[in-house]
Amino acid sequence: MGVLGLESVVAEARTVFESGKTRSFEWRKSQLEALLRLLQEKEDEMCKVLKQDLGKHRVEAYRDEVGALKKTLDNALLNLKKWMSPEPVSLPLIAFPTVAEIVSEPLGVVLVFSSWNFPLGIALEPLIGAIASGNAAVLKPSELAPATSALLASEVPKYLDFEAIKVIQGGPQVAEQLLELKWDKIFFTGSARVGRIVMTAAAKHLTPVTLELGGKCPAIFDSLKSARDKKVAVERLAGGKWGSCLGQACIGIDYLLVEEKYAATLVELLKGVIKKFFSNSEHLARIVNKQHFQRLCDLLQDRSVAASIVHGGSVNPEKLFIEPTILLDPPLDAEIMTEEIFGPLLPIITLKKIEDSVEFIRARPKPLVIYGFTNDEKLRKRIVEETSSGCILFNDALIQYVCDTIPFGGVGQSGFGQYHGKFSFDNFSNRKPVARRSFILELSFRYPPWNAKKFQLIRHICRFDYFSFVLCLLGLKRHNYRSSVEVW
Repeated sequence: MGVLGLESVVAEARTVFESGKTRSFEWRKSQLEALLRLLQEKEDEMCKVLKQDLGKHRVEAYRDEVGALKKTLDNALLNLKKWMSPEPVSLPLIAFPTVAEIVSEPLGVVLVFSSWNFPLGIALEPLIGAIASGNAAVLKPSELAPATSALLASEVPKYLDFEAIKVIQGGPQVAEQLLELKWDKIFFTGSARVGRIVMTAAAKHLTPVTLELGGKCPAIFDSLKSARDKKVAVERLAGGKWGSCLGQACIGIDYLLVEEKYAATLVELLKGVIKKFFSNSEHLARIVNKQHFQRLCDLLQDRSVAASIVHGGSVNPEKLFIEPTILLDPPLDAEIMTEEIFGPLLPIITLKKIEDSVEFIRARPKPLVIYGFTNDEKLRKRIVEETSSGCILFNDALIQYVCDTIPFGGVGQSGFGQYHGKFSFDNFSNRKPVARRSFILELSFRYPPWNAKKFQLIRHICRFDYFSFVLCLLGLKRHNYRSSVEVW
């Protein structure tokens, strides 16, 4: 499909939007219900394509994508009418008799680029927000997950309004052609490199953009006194590193910070959990393709990095599989510590004292998430107050992603713009203030010609000093002529 073909597809979606069809509660509700029905009726097919594209076990595929989407849709359907309702706004007394509210209106025709690591979830999660907000939408699935992309292109038009909701397949050339067109919002999930390309293209039409990028998400592992706390923490840490798409997740743990004296113990605990959770490789995803597989192998082939491996490191090119691998103190200037890993390699960096983790993180680009495994309230406070990230999660990993009442998004190089739950609705809406005032009361002191009394009245109002305002208005309070004379 060339540019002209894409233009006609987008033009059809815009015609539907301009007709007002997508704005109604009934249309939005029917489309969300249809999407839920798609997930229910095609669950088997969805799990199969996720296995085909990424080797995901059915349970992982359901937990991270199909089931998570059903939860999101249930929440959206439950709250849709509330989200669409105008929000009353309080006004200062001087504005009486004025009332105001915030009305959420759809932006128009939006473009959603999804990524390959969660090719179903990251495609449909923002689409749910776009539909709930009353927009027409074009979805561009990732070509690196071809089976999932083909399923979406085949099934979405059968269930949803195919005139308003479009799915367009293709590679980088199609993406570039889409970016040449005018959109009312672009939602992109992917790498920072491509994110810059998206922003550059969006600037041509002054199109607002949400970028979900990622980065190197650190985990701080403090000394935990309780043996049970250590056990639970290490299991959650391992799940946060290897349990979702074999570490190919923007919110996955990228590296671990721990005090030197606890490093050896932590490594042994992690080895035990790896054996317990992941001894059967069928319960792990695989690397998405040969290019990414080779990129990860190249990280390990650096001699100084290879020397730091304390567990794992074996690779299977035929199955595109790399076993969970632990590295202890690889060089900080090695690529494994300067670029997002996006794979099953876990560097552990040792520190003299755990408090040094705050400065370590501050010295690097702002991450999407900071994980902190600690019961030390002082350390928690320092992490919250002295670091910047899209999110902080203490004593667990990844669960923030499935909580619809928590906004998901980055800051700085990890992206900007937030979604999930009501935040997705707001992301694809224009929150328009609407104010109404009657003609009953008029405050003429706000108009020229100016004099000292008007000046004083305005001074009192700007300070919300209503008592002095009333006294001045009734002539019971002397004007501050000293300051007023300078004006007159």
